[in-house]
This record gives sequence, C-alpha cells and structure tokens, in this order.
Amino acid sequence: MEGNAFAQFIPLILIFAIMYFLLIRPQQKKVKEHQAMVAALRRGDQIVTQGGLIGKVVKVKEDNEVEVELADGVKVRVVQSTVAQVLSKTEPAKS
Repeated sequence: MEGNAFAQFIPLILIFAIMYFLLIRPQQKKVKEHQAMVAALRRGDQIVTQGGLIGKVVKVKEDNEVEVELADGVKVRVVQSTVAQVLSKTEPAKS
C-alpha cells in the first residue's frame, strides 16, 4: 500500500519540477539581472524606459529615482525600476 501511495504522487512531483525549471527559475534569473542592471546605472548612460522613452541619465538620486534628459533642457524624474534597457554604458572614471 505504501509503494502504491507514493507512486500516485510521482506525476505531481514531476509536474512541479518541470514547472520550476521551465517557468520559475528563468523568471527569478531575469529579475536578478534587471536588478543588477538598475543598480549599475551611472550618469551618462543612455537608457530606454518601459514607456518607450529614450534618454540620457543626468543624475542617479538616492530615493530610487533617476533624472533623465530626454531632449536639450527637458529633464524628467523616473523610478529606477522602470528602466527597461541600457543602450550604452559610460566608462567608469579612471582612478
């Protein structure tokens, strides 16, 4: 009886394992990569926001915000987590 009860749970365990490796794990990896990208934002980086705006980072603020220049003299504040992509990185300052 015990072997039969365990055999009934094998398909359920396999389904969970497949779901973990195909859905949950890649999503966690993508979130970690996005957090690392946002944490590495620097002044001068050219970015794309989730709204599709392309601009240049002017200032990285302390309270999870970034000041982005969209055009000459047009600056907006953007929440860091809404940065979708970094188009070009600036080189770190040589010390």
